[in-house]
Amino acid sequence: MFLDPFHSSNENLISISAEQASSFAKSVSNDFNPIHDVDSKRFCVPGDLLFALVLQRYGLSKKMSFNFSGMVQADTQLVFPHNPGNEFEILDSRGKCYLQVSRNGESTDDLAVIEQLIKRYVFFSGQNFPYILQPLMEQKNVMINPQRPLAIYHAMSLQFDTLNLNEPGVELAETSLEVNGKRGDGEFNFRLMNGEQVVGCGVKKIILSGLREYEKEAMDKMVADYLRWASQS
Repeated sequence: MFLDPFHSSNENLISISAEQASSFAKSVSNDFNPIHDVDSKRFCVPGDLLFALVLQRYGLSKKMSFNFSGMVQADTQLVFPHNPGNEFEILDSRGKCYLQVSRNGESTDDLAVIEQLIKRYVFFSGQNFPYILQPLMEQKNVMINPQRPLAIYHAMSLQFDTLNLNEPGVELAETSLEVNGKRGDGEFNFRLMNGEQVVGCGVKKIILSGLREYEKEAMDKMVADYLRWASQS
């Protein structure tokens, strides 16, 4: 499958190098967050790559939820359980949990459908900054710290009316940002599509920390820097 270049596997053990994770972020998710740069001191594996690997290995169910509970460092050995039930966790070899997965209802192992859905979702997810987050922060008169920007991928869920899909896609629906002091809780609701037909819905949740008062000049520089990184990658 197309995910093979982005991880190494040995039976139920999976590891992801910094190079593999960074390549996935840039070439598949179109996500140029510096935290996914190979030489970043704060490097972590994209949560969307974990999501994609779960779908590849266990299939797509009508109702699924993913809760992220830790940032995966490069070359961490992750244990993907054999034949799990409807509730399972992705742990490292020491038992630390990074992802909790819940699934229910009808499922499909159609790799062609799953690959298309992964590509559409992670591309949508990778556009959060600046295209979705910047307008929300401006509306709420807050911004993340330009010197130490931190937006944590907290959770996502999806629910399909049918898995009879031939052209799965994702469209942004509604967005919101709730601010409580220096913390922000963002929700990005999306429609699940099959061609032009709506066949379900989903939501991605992120946590912003270290919020401060919105400064247009500083935010403009953050956006310009991000777009420059993207064009040079």
